Amino acid sequence: MIGTTEILVISGVVLLLFGSTALPKFARSLGKAKKELEKGMKEGMSEDDESNDKEEVLEKPKTITKSKKK
Repeated sequence: MIGTTEILVISGVVLLLFGSTALPKFARSLGKAKKELEKGMKEGMSEDDESNDKEEVLEKPKTITKSKKK
């Protein structure tokens, strides 16, 4: 498990590598990507629900036949 000290060290290294002006842009792009991913997942789930509803209506009921033994 990552502790507080490790997070501070990693944050410091990232700040030194990318600079203070690039970090807000990076965080903003991550937020947009997350929002688009969640939006796509919700749309995909709603499309699956709609297609399942249509399939249930279109399917014919299955009948059970008894096999005759001699």
